[in-house]
Amino acid sequence: MASTPDAAFLDHALAVALEAARRAGRRIMDHFGQGVAVEIKPDATPVTIADREAEDIIRNALKHAFPDHAILGEERGREGEGEFLWLVDPLDGTKSFVRGTPFFSTQIALMHAGELVLGVSHASAYGETMWARRGGGAFFEETPLDARRVEVAPTQVLCDAALSLGNIKSLTQDRARWDALGELVGEVNRVRGYGDFCHYHLLARGALDLVIESDVNILDIAALAVIVREAGGVFTDLDGKELGLGTRSVLAATPALHAVVRARLQRRGGARSAAAGDT
Repeated sequence: MASTPDAAFLDHALAVALEAARRAGRRIMDHFGQGVAVEIKPDATPVTIADREAEDIIRNALKHAFPDHAILGEERGREGEGEFLWLVDPLDGTKSFVRGTPFFSTQIALMHAGELVLGVSHASAYGETMWARRGGGAFFEETPLDARRVEVAPTQVLCDAALSLGNIKSLTQDRARWDALGELVGEVNRVRGYGDFCHYHLLARGALDLVIESDVNILDIAALAVIVREAGGVFTDLDGKELGLGTRSVLAATPALHAVVRARLQRRGGARSAAAGDT
């Protein structure tokens, strides 16, 4: 059985990840707005020199500090094996980056024996950084030396909730879930579509209450999950399951709202399954 990493180790790992993310962010900003060439990968997503250079900066920093740890990166794939696995998305939001909008970020998370234990989310153009490690709380920083601890809002009921949606096109293929989402939209106080890192940052610091997203990759959300959880929120997939390398959807919210929305989605799915069995 793998030993549990202690607070001192996690604090050291967090410091390494924060510095790597900030260095990667500076390199990304060197390219931002400069008209970089865009390639299309086999999965039909874009990649630029900024993505690759940022990942190389992060990989080099992690390998120097933790040579026995594995790394899974968006652009360079997986390297190494073992109980510690770093999850790296050097430029999450490349489509925004190439269009000159600031909604992109650098995401670094650490998984130990399948459990997410540390996360850094650095939005270089947007001007903020968030981070957390297991048991240490979640922190928000807009400028150096102004870091403060954050918590999710105390929102309890849907009629008071602010909901943000992301990548919802794929949800249209699931009629039961789409219908359930329509009901939620009609009940919440307001609906937005902040997307990418932004709505998770807002959730963790109490400015938003509920996030529903589909068509994601674990590299997009791993660090953000640690941050939201350490801020007191609940972060699962849309079925209420724990996150893993194959996770493709998100239900993140204050504890009370997560329970309500999860029940709604499950009830809708169960009703549809029963109806299909009667035909």
